[in-house]
Amino acid sequence: MTMFTNSISTIEAAKKIVIVQAENPDGDSLGTSVALEEILGDLGKTVVLHCPVEIPKYLRYIQGWDRVEKDFPYDADCAIIVDTTAEVLLSKTLAIPAVRNFFESHQVIAIDHHPETSSLNFSHELIYKDAVSTSAVVYELALSAGWPVSARAAENMLIAIMSDSLGLTTPNVTTRTFEIATELIRAGASNAVIEERRREYMKKSPEILAYKGNLIGRIEYHLDGKLAMVHIPWEDIQTYSDQYNPSVLVLDEMRLVENVEVCIAVKTYPDGKLTGKLKTNLPIAGNIAGYFGGGGHDYAAGFRIYEPYSSAKNEIIAATDKILRDFNETL
Repeated sequence: MTMFTNSISTIEAAKKIVIVQAENPDGDSLGTSVALEEILGDLGKTVVLHCPVEIPKYLRYIQGWDRVEKDFPYDADCAIIVDTTAEVLLSKTLAIPAVRNFFESHQVIAIDHHPETSSLNFSHELIYKDAVSTSAVVYELALSAGWPVSARAAENMLIAIMSDSLGLTTPNVTTRTFEIATELIRAGASNAVIEERRREYMKKSPEILAYKGNLIGRIEYHLDGKLAMVHIPWEDIQTYSDQYNPSVLVLDEMRLVENVEVCIAVKTYPDGKLTGKLKTNLPIAGNIAGYFGGGGHDYAAGFRIYEPYSSAKNEIIAATDKILRDFNETL
């Protein structure tokens, strides 16, 4: 018996499956979802891709993004949640009583590669493996089940791996990561084709480039320069997010500033919601996000809270300071 046995049985018994992403879709969650759609479709399953928000334009180089639906298919036999086990990151989906009831009354599989904890408040089978991306876990699942991986599925899994590993450069890349990437290329994926398409979608309008300069000018530095923060108000989100995710514009730039260890982009919304997207140079992003009920990778994570930015800012600084101190004490 393998760690996948029960999940394989659940999936193979189902006729219609919904694949669910959190409301902060990224290259791993989207690439994994579309890859699973291909694999399970080839098994004769009816598959619906669900995400409660629009897929950002910078991710639309991933073929199949346009099949992601906001409406939830209540006639599905089971659900597969990918790339998260944090209930707070599924709050928009779970806020609908009928959807919550679906998750509480159907078989649910959560596939993740983040630390082996789950805050999902309903019964579910957790497929967790310490891997570079969720798609790498899905590849191992398909391999164990003997499910064929088409060229299109291979491409989307490779996209997910390259996205979460920053082009195979993050510390959690292993020899197995390279082995899987090689196997996906043998199956028909081409990283050169993927990168050409990605670069085309990453192009920015002159307006977005000017806005990026404005955002960079608003970065604040705290904790002796170890924490870089930028605030993105609702007005910015309304004006620019349809063209480009404001957080994505600057987080990598912030991470490359001398002395910076933690970068956080904070968005505020009219309903009082505040979201934080983190990238770090130390393996503490998930710990910081977890302080606020969120989660993610060691080097990239996110959270959501409901309070004014003025008070949240001080809490974020304090939490980051504590976690940095705790980390340094372990060295």
